[in-house]
Amino acid sequence: MTLLLLMTLTASGRLGTGPRITNADAPSQGPLDHRHLAIIVNSADPLSEAIGRMYQAARLIPPGQVIRVRFPPRTPELSPALFRRIKRSVDSQTPRHVQIYALAWAAPYRVGCQSITSAFTFGLDSRFCADGCRTTALSPLFARGDVRRPWAQLGIRPSMLLAATSPVMARRLIQQGVASDGTAPPGTAYLLSTRDARRNTRAAGYGRVVATMGSRFRVRIVASDALVGAQDVMAYFTGLAFPVGIRTNRFRPGAVADHLTSFGGMLTDSSQMSALRWLEAGATGSYGTVVEPCNFPAKFSDPGLLLTYYRRGDTLIESYWRSVAMPGQGVFIGEPLARPWPVRAELKPGDVAGARPRHAQ
Repeated sequence: MTLLLLMTLTASGRLGTGPRITNADAPSQGPLDHRHLAIIVNSADPLSEAIGRMYQAARLIPPGQVIRVRFPPRTPELSPALFRRIKRSVDSQTPRHVQIYALAWAAPYRVGCQSITSAFTFGLDSRFCADGCRTTALSPLFARGDVRRPWAQLGIRPSMLLAATSPVMARRLIQQGVASDGTAPPGTAYLLSTRDARRNTRAAGYGRVVATMGSRFRVRIVASDALVGAQDVMAYFTGLAFPVGIRTNRFRPGAVADHLTSFGGMLTDSSQMSALRWLEAGATGSYGTVVEPCNFPAKFSDPGLLLTYYRRGDTLIESYWRSVAMPGQGVFIGEPLARPWPVRAELKPGDVAGARPRHAQ
């Protein structure tokens, strides 16, 4: 499927009921910032309240963009019925100009068959679920670098968990994101090709990432199950259930890292390595699936797309959401407004690495 066709498909399947753009109210074309983000806090959870306060102060979020709801804290899953009540409350409190959400907790991470970030973004929608090894609906944000204001243009608000299990972890994550802003870091993207054939399905596209980045950004393909002692990690992608040695590496502020496996998005009770371990090791953003996705690369991040948009000057939340074709079963975690690179010119067609959802055989 070509990028043009994919963009046509995603554009024609618009979700939500957001306002349509007219020339009079067309959004500015810059990246998202504190004016466009609302924090959702669980007032029944002291840790969620603490995360929300820290983030509001660090990113200067206006008080009117802090939304409080209430539900049993730190449970892995919300029932669809309870989520619908929460979502109605959030919708009624969200200012019209808000484009994205930061969810101030690590659990719950799931609503029925969807991740909680896709549920807040798309609403409960069975098209984003799959029973067995099946594909799901495409995200209207996938590879859509032209969408600068997702609520205004598509009627959806991308969501990311400010996932932390302690105030110390939350403070460090937030500080990493803020410290990254505008630094144009010179680090390396490490693409690990592992011996785990079932989870190494993204490796087939690594060559395209190197070719597209060219001399603009250092990308290393490493044939190994582990990266140990690297001091300049800006990105780390692998396919394993239990990546080892990740704490031996130095992650630069704003770094992204994730591993293709079934249950990395089960943040607090996974039988595999939780994506939270990447944040604890120093990464600023990660992603993982919360229900069995099978090994479709389209259900995980495309490293080329993520790096392309991130280096263009997009925020972490924009870049990660643009990189996953089928995010209904996956949860995005990290500091949403981290933006390590200054804004660059708009992308030309040849500048985009990836952009085709590749299905495992």
